[in-house]
Amino acid sequence: MPLSLTVLGTASPHPRPGRPCSGYLVRGGGAEVWVDAGTGTFAELQRHTDPARLTAIWVSHLHADHSADLLAAAYAYAFGGLTPAAPIPVYAPQECAQRLAGFFGRPDLGFLGGVFDFRPLYDGHAVQHWNLRLAARAVAHGTEAYGLRAECQGSVLAYSGDSGPCAALTELATRADVFLCEADLDRHREGEGERVHLTPEDAGRIAREAGARELLITHVGPALTREMAAARAGAASGRPTSVAREGEARGF
Repeated sequence: MPLSLTVLGTASPHPRPGRPCSGYLVRGGGAEVWVDAGTGTFAELQRHTDPARLTAIWVSHLHADHSADLLAAAYAYAFGGLTPAAPIPVYAPQECAQRLAGFFGRPDLGFLGGVFDFRPLYDGHAVQHWNLRLAARAVAHGTEAYGLRAECQGSVLAYSGDSGPCAALTELATRADVFLCEADLDRHREGEGERVHLTPEDAGRIAREAGARELLITHVGPALTREMAAARAGAASGRPTSVAREGEARGF
């Protein structure tokens, strides 16, 4: 199958025993991409591939439950014997390199130039690695944040990252084979202002409107169980709906 998805972590907003935060390994067309680097996912990544062989790293936004393990990766690549043959492209929001440099008390990441090649995301960003195309759209999360559409030889994976309801999510998920979507909230609060997360019903509605073939629920918050979130999203989507679980892999 042209595309495959391996779930590394799904927890929100902190890791739990056996359940790291958000992270996925996407393979397609000869490329291997670590999508989101939430806490605990670098260890899980090593179960499924040699991190030094990654084609790219793609980070939706800089909240710790989606990006903190870039620090673990930096130590592994720079000091732990996993140095890649060439710097790994890191597609991430503009401030990512500066944030990481701060962990080391450095003004910049020049000293890690041999392992990371930071390339800022923007709305409409698109890049091709071998036969895998990665396209980003800005989404509503109260901070710089992006959703992802990965395409390879006619197969499509859409990923919401973290987002409130917005038109960009429907565009990303249009006719996707799998729409990997957060369902962090039990319900929206009245008068909350900008909505920066999705309920299961939001996820289901977006999948239905986009014509996605399958909905895969992830990043379920502490007010919900994963089973409850998937059932509610499925009722709203009217299409096959399941929940992402650590260690699961699927091709499509």
